[in-house]
Amino acid sequence: MNTAPPSTRRAQCPDCLRPASACICACVQTVAHATQVLLLQHPLEVQHPKGTARLLHLCLPHSRMAQGECWPTDSLQALLQNAWPAAGDRQAEPAPALTLLLYPPSPPDPALPLLEPPPWDMADLAALPAGAVLRLVVLDGTWRKSRKMLYRNPALQQLPRLPLRELPASRYAIRKAHKPGQLSTLEASWAALRQLEPANPTLDGLLQAMAAIQDHYRAQLTP
Repeated sequence: MNTAPPSTRRAQCPDCLRPASACICACVQTVAHATQVLLLQHPLEVQHPKGTARLLHLCLPHSRMAQGECWPTDSLQALLQNAWPAAGDRQAEPAPALTLLLYPPSPPDPALPLLEPPPWDMADLAALPAGAVLRLVVLDGTWRKSRKMLYRNPALQQLPRLPLRELPASRYAIRKAHKPGQLSTLEASWAALRQLEPANPTLDGLLQAMAAIQDHYRAQLTP
């Protein structure tokens, strides 16, 4: 006779991975985009209730997520450079002609030396053949966590950097930024995609999704 107590674990949404009672799938705005987006999520962000990376992933059909702080070189290179096989409801994706890391320039630090990223400029996009695929790598974590991910993975250090220009003020009021100019993962990715796809009119759907999730969280706090 099985005398084990019944499980007290709450039912979980299979898509947003939140408890069913706190599902955020109604906030998703599917966005048309050409740039592939690889979200590398620090393990401590996976269960953060106010993180935006999972919502971003659900909004972007051409995206993948992987969790970790340090990856084996071969595994990380496959995520960065290889074609992506079909996974779940995601179609297979071709290998990119160019992979960029969304990250600002790193100041010199003798205690934490970095490999020098290769030079790159937005004008270089014009030299790519028609239909060439771009892949944008986004680190999901606090600044401290994302720096650690960068330092522990030389393959990330070797990617050309895409810094954000003319940073907007953060609209993500429910999670405090520690310094001016710090954005949520969703906002930073929106700003980067705007730089890479300036004629794409659908990208503001990401901001609509972010506004919706903030309303969702506020509604949960209302008695």
